[in-house]
Amino acid sequence: MDNKEKRLDGSLQLSHDVTPNSEEVGQVTDVTGFEAAKAATGSAHFNRLGWKRLTIVLIVEAIALGSLSMPSAFATLGMVAGVILSVGIGFIAIYTSYVVGQVKLKYPEIHHYADAGRLIAGRFGYELVSVMFVLQLIFLVGSHCLTGTIAFLNITNNGACSLVFGVVSAIILLLLAVPPSFAEVAILGYIDFVSIMAAIGVTIIATGIQRTDAGVSSNWSAWPEENVTFSKAFIAITNIVFAYSFAVCQFSFMDEMHTPKHFVKSIWALGLIEIVIYTLTGALIYSFVGMDVKSPALLSAGSLVSKVAFGIALPVIFISGSINTTVVARYIHGRIYKNSLTRFINTTKGWTSWLVLITVITIIAWVIAEAIPFFSDLLSICSSLFISGFTFYLPALLWFMVIKEGKWYSKDNLWLSVLNGLVFIIGIVVLVGGTYSSIVDIIDGYTKGNVRGAFTCAPFE
Repeated sequence: MDNKEKRLDGSLQLSHDVTPNSEEVGQVTDVTGFEAAKAATGSAHFNRLGWKRLTIVLIVEAIALGSLSMPSAFATLGMVAGVILSVGIGFIAIYTSYVVGQVKLKYPEIHHYADAGRLIAGRFGYELVSVMFVLQLIFLVGSHCLTGTIAFLNITNNGACSLVFGVVSAIILLLLAVPPSFAEVAILGYIDFVSIMAAIGVTIIATGIQRTDAGVSSNWSAWPEENVTFSKAFIAITNIVFAYSFAVCQFSFMDEMHTPKHFVKSIWALGLIEIVIYTLTGALIYSFVGMDVKSPALLSAGSLVSKVAFGIALPVIFISGSINTTVVARYIHGRIYKNSLTRFINTTKGWTSWLVLITVITIIAWVIAEAIPFFSDLLSICSSLFISGFTFYLPALLWFMVIKEGKWYSKDNLWLSVLNGLVFIIGIVVLVGGTYSSIVDIIDGYTKGNVRGAFTCAPFE
């Protein structure tokens, strides 16, 4: 009987030259026809993304909560610094995403960002980046759960205990995370994109009309607000960093592409779309509302309009949030069932384990949302601890260790070496400064009573 061996892409192929005495670790032998069919079907199911669909999936994952924090960041940093950072960080994110794609093309067996950690520091790097990867995505789900709670409270005029709306948000996120394939999520991506663009558009138009009716210009400034503290300024910077966090899921998404080399089209399309949306959203809403702009930005549109805007934004809040659940669950599930058909999620055991896993992830995310019930600081924590690595210093390290050929100071490498060295430094500064600022601001918020307590029915201010 011929043996069959497991390939890195998860499919099964015939191996005529392998005997029982020459089996290798991880090899699958004596596979039944049913198992072979399930494996083939599962592999095909998870390799259906083209570059256009990838762009949509990236938009779903990327253009969501980040845009809602931009006007507040502009208010803290001033219009000039806000625009420069929004555009500058955007182009850096495009470049580091390009590096991530190069690594994926060079090592097709990398399925998630954690696998790239092995290239940097072996097993330790793999485990460390695994923890960062899982925590980052769970924190992201938590931030969407928190935003969903804020939205429902706003729409209903605090019509129920905030814990209840938190649970409702978590359940919606859970249900949308049930489909395990990103190709299926791409269908919802069109609804997602229309949702966030419409919500932002309504907010911009409403604040513009309100400013016109007021008959006086707002108190926006080209320069940072007076007496701004280091921690407040750095939280604003990390909120902009958060908006460009799409590299964290790129390995996972590219793993489903049928032609991975086309990823460049996707990251340029996404990156330029993000830069335009984020910069215009931050600049326009800040210029219309002034220093009193709130975060999330939809709260700045007035009582009635903010209800409409949040209602329109509900799809993006939950669709974008759920895709993070899908990514982290795919990683954990694939790691647990690495050499089993269960990883394809097309058997009873596969579906049962999948549903249990996404439920556990959603519950943890809900706990995080209730424990850190303030929007900007939660985004800042995500940016500082995790996005600083996934978007900045890890791609820089990967370039030096995996992509670069020859000496760093050679003619062909010098300017890229300088660029990646700068990106690495930016990542470390965001990691240290952002984490410190977030902790200081959270402690300060609780001390001054500026935020509600954790796990309470109290509404958000």
